[in-house]
Amino acid sequence: MTATVRPGPADTTALGARVVPGGTEFTLWAPRATRVELALVDRDRRQQNTDMTMDDDGVWSVFAPQVGAGQRYGFRVHGEWNPSQGQRFNPAKLLLDPYARAITGGIDYAGPIFDHTPDSNFDLDPTDSFESVPLSVVVAESEPPAPLAQPVAPSEMVIYETHLQGFTRQHPAVPEHLRGSYAGMAYPAVIEHLTSLGVNAVEFLPLHHFASEPFVVGRGLTNYWGYNTLGFFAPHGAYSASGTAGEQVAEFKEMVTALHAAGIAVVLDVVYNHTCEGGHEGPTLCFRGIDHGAYYRLTDDQLNDYDVTGTGNALDTSDDVVLRLIRDSLRYWVTNMGVDGFRFDLATTLIRDAHHHVDQHHRFKQLIEDDPVLHDIVMIAEPWDLGPYGYQVGRWGPRWSEWNDRFRGYTRDFWRGATQGVQELATRLCGSSDIFDHSGREATASVNFVTAHDGFTLRDLVTYDLKHNEANRERNRDGADDNRSWNHGYEGETDVPEINAARQRTARNLMATLLLSAGVPMITAGDEFGRTQGGNNNAYCQDSPVSWLDWTDTWADQVELTRSLLKLRAEHPILRPVGFRPCHEIVDPNGRGLGRTSVTWFAETGTPMAIEQWHDLGRRSLGLYVSDLDTGFLIFFHAGDTPLDVTLPGAPWARSYTVAAHTGLPDELPADRLSPGSQVAVPPRTVVVLKAEVTRWAPPPRIR
Repeated sequence: MTATVRPGPADTTALGARVVPGGTEFTLWAPRATRVELALVDRDRRQQNTDMTMDDDGVWSVFAPQVGAGQRYGFRVHGEWNPSQGQRFNPAKLLLDPYARAITGGIDYAGPIFDHTPDSNFDLDPTDSFESVPLSVVVAESEPPAPLAQPVAPSEMVIYETHLQGFTRQHPAVPEHLRGSYAGMAYPAVIEHLTSLGVNAVEFLPLHHFASEPFVVGRGLTNYWGYNTLGFFAPHGAYSASGTAGEQVAEFKEMVTALHAAGIAVVLDVVYNHTCEGGHEGPTLCFRGIDHGAYYRLTDDQLNDYDVTGTGNALDTSDDVVLRLIRDSLRYWVTNMGVDGFRFDLATTLIRDAHHHVDQHHRFKQLIEDDPVLHDIVMIAEPWDLGPYGYQVGRWGPRWSEWNDRFRGYTRDFWRGATQGVQELATRLCGSSDIFDHSGREATASVNFVTAHDGFTLRDLVTYDLKHNEANRERNRDGADDNRSWNHGYEGETDVPEINAARQRTARNLMATLLLSAGVPMITAGDEFGRTQGGNNNAYCQDSPVSWLDWTDTWADQVELTRSLLKLRAEHPILRPVGFRPCHEIVDPNGRGLGRTSVTWFAETGTPMAIEQWHDLGRRSLGLYVSDLDTGFLIFFHAGDTPLDVTLPGAPWARSYTVAAHTGLPDELPADRLSPGSQVAVPPRTVVVLKAEVTRWAPPPRIR
């Protein structure tokens, strides 16, 4: 809880480093500091310190003549050492600029990076950290990336969640010196894979400059995923193939331009809920040294961080300056860096008030709603955190889409045989209306996913019943135990053809359910071709082949199914509805009813589902019929372990049917046109998509 009312900078005050004619203007907000020094650092790591002056808003500034782009710098912030008041000022610790556009250098975790002594978290350590910490870099303004020719509407969006480095680290078509970089992601062969698949939005795991936690480094590992932000304006330096003295900014922009040219939107997974400094016992690299009590949520005694993120600290979004930092960062990534949307990690933390209570009317949400730059940008919430009442799925309102973990859990359960009946299946296929159909929200509020970066890959989901995280060096104690996975009778990889065939069929069923459901689908990178992490369901610290995509070991049938279903989804709006599939009669251009409806649920008998069938807890199959004036589809989801004879509905539903896609083997379903009333033998554990030829005109009424 904020202990002191502090002045804040005027909204017109530009913070950070700005290159202007004749030099660079440096500004830093630190209202409780008694003195602030700008430290300019040359290439030999010699520093020149200059005192800054403070205005009435708590903003310190200085003009440095003849200083331009590429200059390395930091701040030394003086003030009272009084942890009981949230003040941990220590000028011995060289600090990053919170508004730095680029960051260079690493952290010496064995160096004096802590503001306190080894003996006490509350005693000041006077040892200089200069040789052990990264530096801010001055970056001059440059042209933003070319925008998308046509923004991707939420109803058309297919999100592909990927780690930037891991996606190309082993890509055989990418030149070795570009692998794992922004430039590697922009390589034509990489973009061609995405466009040929049918993806039109890439959601990158964190690209804000981040650092590893000391305890992870102590195990000889690194933070690979990047959910540990150090700089909210700086693209992660290690992902740049061209350099880290500002070159990473240009390379990032070139990547965005290349993706936009292919019609692919760029969505960033952003971590504004906490920083890499951890709790007060962690390193002091930036925010804590500027004003611990202003940037972080503290307990009532002001001594300890109030942690609702599980990482040691939580940014205090009840403070106006913290909110401004987040807003300015979001604006920068949109206007300067060309980003099209954001996914907010542990978003509930961002809507906690000064008492740490969840508030769905928080100023953070209002700020985004009112801001002209952010108003139409894609906003996706991970709608939970680890604090009290942190689970907020379905409550974020019309402006937002949300990760739908209920979809993930149910879809996994349905295909492993751990559900009763098919009522919830219908609800999940229709956009999870039980969660999102209120307050004017649409089906696109639900971001559907079966897997994500956190947890098993799709291949591992059908290969392992248990997590295998030994490589993380935590004795397999980390990671979730509730995976809702199914190893098909054998734990781990095997050469038994029958088991592998069954696993691949289940993986295809999971992918089909994802791509045929209303809402925004999110595919995890590599799930389209059977990527494995060897059963590791918490590979956050695996910058290794465990996490990198292996482009040589692929499931061809999985790729083809994904591509086929995404093509159908793109071509037919009824497979990607904006709303929650309202049931109404289809009428012809003259306004006459055609007898068929926009959505109907069918049993295998060729008739609409009866009440007793809806309440049959042993039912393992369901037919979804959707249509508009021109097109109809009948999709059967059959999770039973024996074949299912499906009678195809006759008039007015269709004049004929053809199999457009299915999750079985190539010869298991007929390729010929099928007549109404005929039977189709749907194999066990199969999804089949039948395209219906429909009637567009109703006969005129008979004149008597």
